[in-house]
Formats: sequence, C-alpha cells, structure tokens
Amino acid sequence: MIVGSTPRIGHAAREIIGPLAVLFVWDVIVTLIYFWINPKIMQLEVPLSLFGTALALFLGFRDNSAYARWWEARSLWGLMINASRSLARQALSLCDARADSAGLRRAIVCSQIAYVHQLRTGLRGEADGAEITTYLAPDQAAAVKVFTNQPNAILTDTAILVSDAFRAGLIDSFGRVRIETTLVDIANAQGGMERIKRTPMPSQYRFFPVFFTRIFCVILPFAVVRDLGVYTPVGSAFVGLMFLILLQIGDDLMDPFSNEIYDVPMSAMCRTVEIDLLQMLGEPAPEPLAPENGVLW
Repeated sequence: MIVGSTPRIGHAAREIIGPLAVLFVWDVIVTLIYFWINPKIMQLEVPLSLFGTALALFLGFRDNSAYARWWEARSLWGLMINASRSLARQALSLCDARADSAGLRRAIVCSQIAYVHQLRTGLRGEADGAEITTYLAPDQAAAVKVFTNQPNAILTDTAILVSDAFRAGLIDSFGRVRIETTLVDIANAQGGMERIKRTPMPSQYRFFPVFFTRIFCVILPFAVVRDLGVYTPVGSAFVGLMFLILLQIGDDLMDPFSNEIYDVPMSAMCRTVEIDLLQMLGEPAPEPLAPENGVLW
C-alpha cells in the first residue's frame, strides 16, 4: 500500500505506455489524413461529450466497485488484528493461573502468530514463511504443512488445544466458550478474505470497460481534429490518458492480495499482531515494518 503523498506515476506509466503509444500513433495518422486527403470526410459529427460522460460514469462505477473490494479486505484484516488480540487476552486471563498452564497460554498465543503469517502467505500465493517453524512445535508445523488450507489447520489445532485444556481442568466452560467464539470470528474473517481472493470481478466489469475505452480512443481524434488541427495528437492523447488511468486504477484495486504496491499491507499488519501478542506474553518483539520507498507491504 502506498503511504506517501506522491502517486506512483512510473508504475501507472508502465501499465499504460503501450496503449497510450498506440493511441498517439493513431492520432497522428488521423491528423495526417485530415490535412492530406479530404477534410470533409473527416468532419464527423460525433457526440463526444455524451459518449465521454457515459464512459466516465462507467469507469467510475467500476473503480468504486474495485475499491469496495479493497476496503472490505482491509476491514477484514482489521477484524483479524482485533480478534487476535482478544484471543491472546482471553488465553492469558481465562486460563488457570497455575504454573503448569503457562505452556498452554503461550501455545495459544504463538499459534495465532503463526496463523496470521500463514494466512498472509496463502493469500499472496507465497512459500511458507519462517514463522510457521518459529512459533509452532516441530511436529505441529510438519502436520500443518500437509493440509491444503494451512491457516485453517492451525486454527483447528488451537481449538483442540483449548478443548484438551478444558478436559484437564486448566480452563472452565465459560473460558472455553469465549475462546471458541473468538476463533469463530477469526474463521469468519478468513472466509471473507478467501471469498475476495477466489471470486474475481465479473467478466463484464473487466471486458466492457476496456472495450468501450478503446472505442472511445479510436473515435476521439475524429471529433477533435477539426478544432485542434495539428495539435490533435497532443490533445487526444491527453484525454485518452485520463481514461486509461481510470481503467488502470480499477485493475490495480481488483485483487487486494496480489502483493503489488496498491494492495492491503498484510506484512505490516501481521507484524503488528506479532508485536502485540509477544509483548502480551512479556517476550521480546521485533520492530514494526517501515515503508520501503513510500510503500508499506
């Protein structure tokens, strides 16, 4: 996620430089035809303002829909952070204070740290991070790796751990119910993230905006060449650039978990959970992640 005040013009330029170059060449061709062949055949009455307004509304609606996906993803991660803190607090306060339950409290907290990191790598399609072996016992880490949905396996192990603690008398029925309720909240947040990741924008949202934007850019020089003359390539390309950028904004926000500079900063949020939970245990914690060149990952 970009946290600086300056937009990444270079990133957008790399994505649209090809279509923009084609548009400029097309504008030059139309301008040359207008001056060298017969201006009368180029004087088309194109309702450009009407077409442009409709296209702008269409692209704006698409961008709003893409941003809604991005914001929902960010909101779900906010819920995940809060639920992780709640789970750690419940593990520390609701479990029996006897010395033999210290391992239980630490196991629940460390499992949640491993869980959020494993959820992050799963959503991004990355390889397993070092956290799964750092915060889980070796046998548990090995068992988790055979599952397709590894975060869910870690969450299930936590639930089993709480159930075993209840039978051993290390936690009462109220504490067990409260922790299980928090685990359900965590599972619901994960389900929402997986829904966003595995459900792309409808094909109509991806095909028609591109199609109509290209049509608009094709007819644009015909509508302005009579007024702009030799400046048609510059004026037409500039207007086309604005619509291409609107198109690119929607593309950048469609998948908030694709590990690009516009995505939800999952690495920073997982580090936040790690810091908070380790400090709740009274153990040393790493430093928060700092932005890299204005981007928080």
